[in-house]
Amino acid sequence: MNHKLSKTEYITVASMLFGLFFGAGNLIFPVQMGQLAGRNVWAAAAGFLVTGVSLPLLGVAALGVSRCNGLFELSGRLGRRYGLFFTCALYLTIGPFFAIPRCATVSFSVGIRPMLNPQSANSLPLVIFSAAFFLAVLWFSLRPSGILTWVGKVLNPIFLVSLAVLMVTALINPIGSPAQIEPDAAYASGAFFTGFLEGYNTMDALASLAFGIIVVEAIRSLGVTDPGAVAASTIRAGVLSGLLMAVIYVVITLAGAQSRGLYPVSADGGEALSVIAHHYFGAAGAMILAVTVTFACLKTAVGLITSCAETFCGLFHTGPSYRSWTVLFCMVSFLIANFGLETIITWSVPVLMFLYPLAITLILLSLAGSLFENDPTVLRWVTGPVVFAAMFDCFKALPAQAREALGLNGVVEAAGHLLPFFSIGLGWVVPALLGLAVGLVVRYSKKKAGA
Repeated sequence: MNHKLSKTEYITVASMLFGLFFGAGNLIFPVQMGQLAGRNVWAAAAGFLVTGVSLPLLGVAALGVSRCNGLFELSGRLGRRYGLFFTCALYLTIGPFFAIPRCATVSFSVGIRPMLNPQSANSLPLVIFSAAFFLAVLWFSLRPSGILTWVGKVLNPIFLVSLAVLMVTALINPIGSPAQIEPDAAYASGAFFTGFLEGYNTMDALASLAFGIIVVEAIRSLGVTDPGAVAASTIRAGVLSGLLMAVIYVVITLAGAQSRGLYPVSADGGEALSVIAHHYFGAAGAMILAVTVTFACLKTAVGLITSCAETFCGLFHTGPSYRSWTVLFCMVSFLIANFGLETIITWSVPVLMFLYPLAITLILLSLAGSLFENDPTVLRWVTGPVVFAAMFDCFKALPAQAREALGLNGVVEAAGHLLPFFSIGLGWVVPALLGLAVGLVVRYSKKKAGA
């Protein structure tokens, strides 16, 4: 008889899921989204929850259902070369190119920048802070067991308690009323879909494909072996984790919207969070938040560096050692971090606009794979058009100057006429559905001919 998880085991898995997905970086996007959404804050938050909470849980469930031992095997169903490309692109995105540098810059934005002269454009403080940050990350990444255990058991609870105190205070004593705040142009109409795309920035759906095997193996180690039961157990435990994440996202988004009652839109979410903390608790509150966010970011960065280094060692058996990958990824992360949080976010958006459609379709196809026996023909017919359409979404998301310099304005304009829903960042949806239809017809024709 297949083992069923107890309530205690469900809570344990839920805690693991929350720890894997929720880092300090997850705070900066909903708080600034709230500032920009104004009176349309609820519609924006609803869209954000779809990509920020629901998709990550489905990603973990997809790995459970598929019986695959990680992302490379899952995406490799379309072909080994595609699996290698997608795995590398995803890990580099949630690793040294964007997510890991973001850990350092979020810590800097929350803890150091508010103490600097606002008129100063000196980049030296960020250089010094990020150097110290990544030296610590490197040290712990080469001997990770201690910090991951200690920080996970001590600093994460401190982080959540301090955040809870801040957010409850914001709800009880709001700075202003969101109903009186005019939304930014992007949220004036279609706030739900803008929030949906904003959820891409958490990168949690991508992370679910990278780290989901950890949760799946944890459930299997508890005696659950049937793939359906593994997926069901993951989803049930995920509901607990997801509810906590959803509550935090909604409250932070609301606090961001309320902050517009006294303060202008901040340069980024890190600054907005610091402003709110300082408003309620003064310099002491801002400092406590800064310390807890920095340690939470440090833990997240160590986990990401470790995972990326181990993955690349596995993909390239004859390549560099774990130690070499770790040093390389820390160096790259340090260099990119010094472009600043706003620049990192700006350039991560086009990449996410390309990768997220591929991740979403891979997750959904994996969950529904039993209906077409995971036939590579169907997978390729869906993914091919999505890759093509997602490239145009990527081009559209590029900074205006870069798009003009590359001569892509005409291409983006043409895509807007050809692809339905392109204006709201979902130009890949119809190509995916058409590809699915063609793939199923081709599969049926092959089976009929074979019979």
